[in-house]
Amino acid sequence: MTTARGVFVREHGERDVLEVREHDVPDPAPGEVQVEVAAAGVNFIDVYRRQGVYAGTTPFVLGEEGAGTVVAVGAGVDSFTVGDRVAWAQANGSETTLANQPAALVVPVPEGVDLETAAAAMLQGLTAHYLVTSTYAAGPGDVALVHAAAGGVGQLLVQLLVTKGCTVVATAGSDEKCEIARELGAAHKINYSRFSRAEDLSGAVREAAGRGVDVVYDGVGKATFDASLASLRPRGLLVLFGGASGQVPPFDLQRLNSGGSLFVTRPKLGDHLADRQELEWRARELFAAITDGSLKVAVGGRYSFDEVADAYEALEGRRTTGKLIVVPDGNRAR
Repeated sequence: MTTARGVFVREHGERDVLEVREHDVPDPAPGEVQVEVAAAGVNFIDVYRRQGVYAGTTPFVLGEEGAGTVVAVGAGVDSFTVGDRVAWAQANGSETTLANQPAALVVPVPEGVDLETAAAAMLQGLTAHYLVTSTYAAGPGDVALVHAAAGGVGQLLVQLLVTKGCTVVATAGSDEKCEIARELGAAHKINYSRFSRAEDLSGAVREAAGRGVDVVYDGVGKATFDASLASLRPRGLLVLFGGASGQVPPFDLQRLNSGGSLFVTRPKLGDHLADRQELEWRARELFAAITDGSLKVAVGGRYSFDEVADAYEALEGRRTTGKLIVVPDGNRAR
């Protein structure tokens, strides 16, 4: 048993339910590795779990993504040893100085990728990877619309799509954010805060692209859904992978018919990490792109445990660019 310090949700609610306190971490159980956490990612799924949107008992340590150094291994673990640098996503209890994580969910971090970058890249990087390889196999000649293109997933999507030879139409909520997307390779940029009507935004998208787009990557949700549908070419695909502005309410499926035999999907990361082999493949390609410089992971904010409420305030207020991370007090990224 070791004493650690972590960010707890004491009860479901808003940011005022977060508290930083010490807690006991047992030795790793069979199949687990114990990791000194260098950094943890800040994600919307943390907000949903804190609010109780996803069922769970309180109190609990917040965070589903992180990276660090293995300090102990449980029985039956032969894929990792003490001193290994590792990262994970979709594993609970990451915002702490010391965490036990299932070895099956942990991947090695290669030399050339620092642990803070690894922590920032895992959940959003794996998400962007499956979106452009599996949900829609993007390729040369495709025109893709990316909403919130200066955000964490958005920046990664723009870069991966450009690398695949796609033309990217990027939207963001300010001119400054639009410029970030342009610098990452987007061919067209649109400040969607200037449009109050969905038809005006979709009109701007079609004007920029010269036609309806092949695929829309929409992590904003309620605020952009109508414009996303209206921006598609016949038989185009709307990939609704998040709801930063709120969840999309039920809608009439006949709209897909009248829009040109459109498709809509609501994917999630867990279904695209079906087994260890798929996790390793996606992580390997993600880290290879980071290592060779074709994919840049922008850390938009670095917060201590005592500043964690500020991190989530920035995230929920959609005032961020890139990825936010929490760095445990006293632990050093290596």
